[in-house]
Amino acid sequence: MPQTETPPEASAGGAALHHRALESLYASAPINRLFDSKLEIVGPGHARIRFRVAERFFHGAGAAHGTTYFKMLDDAAFYAANSMVSDRFLLTTAFNLHFTKPLRGGPVIAEGRWISGKRRVFIAEAHLVDEEGEEVGRGTGTFLRSHIALSGLPGYRVHG
Repeated sequence: MPQTETPPEASAGGAALHHRALESLYASAPINRLFDSKLEIVGPGHARIRFRVAERFFHGAGAAHGTTYFKMLDDAAFYAANSMVSDRFLLTTAFNLHFTKPLRGGPVIAEGRWISGKRRVFIAEAHLVDEEGEEVGRGTGTFLRSHIALSGLPGYRVHG
């Protein structure tokens, strides 16, 4: 009887390898050299980014500029969605953002969760929580499966 190969994502171990490779991809992105941040794929459809808001990201009124909110919310939602896809890089096609409180600096957590989609279009949401445990922003994104193979990206490294 011929043996059939099981795709890596079909096993719990394969999913964990994919998640670690996504964490490696995040860490390797040049944009992330600007931020004191670390991605953790908590499980399928769930990503967490811990980061510190530095004064260099403040606007003229002494709080974090909206680009900081967008960056972390988009990344958390994106990686939550891409944790569900082991072969292709996803692309953000839309992102709806709500600011609920000024970020004045310090540690912040961006928590992202996949909502729906399994083939071509994925929807995920994320929220930001400041060091007092209060939500400071939230967003919902739409992500499209691209033609870019994850395995072809130098930062996507599976360690096993």
